[in-house]
Amino acid sequence: MINYIKKNKVKFVYLPLAIYWLILFIATSLPTEYMPSVGVGDKYNHFFAYLGLGFLLYYAFSFQEKFLLLKKYPFIMAIIIASVYGIFDELHQLLIPGRSAEFLDWLADFFGAMTGVLIARFIYIRFRMEAEEID
Repeated sequence: MINYIKKNKVKFVYLPLAIYWLILFIATSLPTEYMPSVGVGDKYNHFFAYLGLGFLLYYAFSFQEKFLLLKKYPFIMAIIIASVYGIFDELHQLLIPGRSAEFLDWLADFFGAMTGVLIARFIYIRFRMEAEEID
C-alpha cells in the first residue's frame, strides 16, 4: 500500500491536500451570513477542519523527497505548518464581515491539527510495518 501511494503521490497525497486547503481557505473567507450551519459549535468546526489539514500535511511531508527536514520530521513540521496557518487564518478572518479572530479558535485549530497528525502517523506506521512483514 505504501509503495503504491509513493508511486502515485500526486494523485493520492498532493492533490487531496491542495484541494482540501483551497476549500478550507474559501470556507474561512466567506462572511458568516453565507456559511451553512452544520449544527455543531464553532470550536468543533475548527478542530475537525484542522484535523483534516494536519492529517494531509503529515502524508505530504512523509512522501515528499525534496526537503529533508520535512521528510525527517513530518510529525512536528505538519503541526507547525498547520498551526502557523491557523494563526494567519484567524488574522485573515478579521477582514471578513461577521468573522473574528479568537485565541480559542486557534487552540481548536492546533489541537485538531495535532490529532490529525497523530492519526496519520499511527496509520502510516501501521501500514509501513505491514509492508515490512510482507518483504
